[in-house]
Amino acid sequence: MGISFNAASLLNGNGINVSAVVSELQAAQSGQLTVWKQDQATLQTQATTIANINTDLASLASAVQTLSDPTGALTGLTATSSESAVLTATAQTGATAASYNVVVSTLASTGTLYTASIANATTSILPSGQTSGDLQVQIGGSGGTTADIAITAGSNDTLTTLAASINKQSTANHWGITANVVTDASGARLAIYSQATGSPGALAVSNNTTNLTFEPPVGGTNADFTINGIPYSSTTNTVTGAIPDVSLNLLSADSALPVQVTVGPDTAGITTAVNNFVSAYNTVVNDINSQFTVNPATNSEGPLGSDTSLRVLQSSLLADVTYATTDATSVSSGLTNLAALGIDMNDDGTLTVNQVASDTHPSFSNVLAANPSAVQNFFQNSNLTGFANNLNNDLNNLTSPTTGVLSEDLTANQNQQTDLTNEIDNFQAQLTTQQAALTEEFDQVNASLEQFPFLLQEVTVELGSMTSGSAITGATVNSNTTPTSGNSTSGSSSTGS
Repeated sequence: MGISFNAASLLNGNGINVSAVVSELQAAQSGQLTVWKQDQATLQTQATTIANINTDLASLASAVQTLSDPTGALTGLTATSSESAVLTATAQTGATAASYNVVVSTLASTGTLYTASIANATTSILPSGQTSGDLQVQIGGSGGTTADIAITAGSNDTLTTLAASINKQSTANHWGITANVVTDASGARLAIYSQATGSPGALAVSNNTTNLTFEPPVGGTNADFTINGIPYSSTTNTVTGAIPDVSLNLLSADSALPVQVTVGPDTAGITTAVNNFVSAYNTVVNDINSQFTVNPATNSEGPLGSDTSLRVLQSSLLADVTYATTDATSVSSGLTNLAALGIDMNDDGTLTVNQVASDTHPSFSNVLAANPSAVQNFFQNSNLTGFANNLNNDLNNLTSPTTGVLSEDLTANQNQQTDLTNEIDNFQAQLTTQQAALTEEFDQVNASLEQFPFLLQEVTVELGSMTSGSAITGATVNSNTTPTSGNSTSGSSSTGS
């Protein structure tokens, strides 16, 4: 469509809108720029989608790595107790599957010293007439530490001040004891507690020159228990070393109640690892499906609907999850594919972990409970031909930052974006240069058009002046014209009078 002007409007001195004229002249060329920017937006959307799927694929790779790790969740052991009120157990790395019979006879206890009651916690505990005294507490038996507490009248000679003095000195000298005053209906008493359990916390009074009378010491004994009939003693209620790589936490004593401690496969951890794999796999499959699903409102697929790399990824994952191991141990157990474990494939390619067994579909929990070692062997084995071994190898290739199928796809996309950006930048630079040239050209035309009324006025005046001059000259000639024959202009005038 060409540009047209109203002649009458152009000649009235208003000129033309230079900016509008230049924009209209460049509009046709700007159409290509619009197409390029649309292409650029499409590439950016595709790049974001590829990056998101690649992130989900990396999460799947991490979940599969857990299943293929020979020291990971599938090989983890847990220790359970038949009587958690008596003791609990925790298995560490290196523990061996086995069962143990444990009987707890006594718990490790802290040592305690306490005095007979006196009437008031604020009266002096020194004998009448004495201004000083001494109290010595043996901590940890004869080979332990002696806490020598000097008592001075007016300083620490009451139960209240003595308890504060003991606590201060214990902190400074690392005695590991704590003192306080306890009060009941019988009066006030000084109580001293060890901070350690077992024999290291045993307390005894070795010297006392005060009026205080100490009751026999209590506590400060070791925990005594048996494991499969073998006697053990522990200074704490947290026992390590009695069962290799298993820690026992003793909570109560009952010599008549045997406790069964079982070290076996961590079925909860295995179930979590398998569920994590299925969830991560389904996320990637749904990502892919969403790109190939036609939106009925727009009658179009997702941004990557025509992406061949995504088709390659889809085919590869489908081949991986339908993989059947030929390992002899797995074949003999009947666990050669996911369906045998109770993990079924749905019509859309996602997986489901069966929770309830049927005649044709076992439940994963039942399979795991019946043969945990076979489940582990299905996913990973010494020949590295297990399901997780195979899938892990493939995912390592698929998620490679340099040769991975989506990484290469993203690199190609970014290269296209770079090329397109350069084209847009160059084209915009050309348009800017052209705009400047056209603006300068039409500015000059506009200046001329704006001057046209003034030029027209000058021409009109000039023409008027020339026309007026011609009329005067003609009058002069006519006044001197010879009168019509037979008549004298002047005579005629006279005669006529």
